[in-house]
Amino acid sequence: MEYVNGGDLMFHIQLCHKFDIGRARFYAAEIICGLQFLHSKGIIYRDLKLDNVLLDKEGHIKIADFGMCKEAMFGDAKTSTFCGTPDYIAPEILLGQKYSMSVDWWSFGVLLYEMLIGQSPFHGQDEEELFQSIRMDSPFYPRWLDRDARDLLVKLFVREPERRLGVKGNIRQHAFFQEIQWEALEERAVEPPFKPKVKSPGDCSNFDKEFLKEKPWLSLGDRTLINSMDQNMFSNFSFTNPMMDKLLS
Repeated sequence: MEYVNGGDLMFHIQLCHKFDIGRARFYAAEIICGLQFLHSKGIIYRDLKLDNVLLDKEGHIKIADFGMCKEAMFGDAKTSTFCGTPDYIAPEILLGQKYSMSVDWWSFGVLLYEMLIGQSPFHGQDEEELFQSIRMDSPFYPRWLDRDARDLLVKLFVREPERRLGVKGNIRQHAFFQEIQWEALEERAVEPPFKPKVKSPGDCSNFDKEFLKEKPWLSLGDRTLINSMDQNMFSNFSFTNPMMDKLLS
């Protein structure tokens, strides 16, 4: 597994409260490229949030943690599983409706709002109040917010999934992204507006110290489960962990 040592967007936004518009636009554009690639492969991501967007040493984003993905979502296919991170859950999920790629564009709107304004668009004292806010409230837009940024957010927070930008219309053509050269961006030919300080390949200074204090633990295997699996899939592997017997004992 690749170690991406530039830290995540949550770590970096906590250092500066919010990103300037150029930096937010760059991250948003690269995230759009990632989401559209997943959607083209029939995958709903379902867990887009600041914590799951990492920066590499050059400052480009990498989307991480695909544990909540739903695959084989082509054409009119829909699903109804209730999942996601509370602040980012789309209203159609909360209402128990069947959904598709629209939920990723709602989460994208929440993430963009956080990058530009420095707080969440929906609030509550507990999860129940938060979910009610997501279903009912209109986000607050500060007067200083860029006009195109506000228009983009308004179109991402449309509660009717079929009318939400990303589902309807070409989000790349929105005025907020007028400066973006999409082909160059996809080729990583656009220089990131921010480059994280990385001293070495193993540098972990861009991660919260809380996580660095945790002790690593070996996951113990379940011999019964392993024996029940078809071992032919490993027939061409020559390596056997010398600790295998110890882990299964």
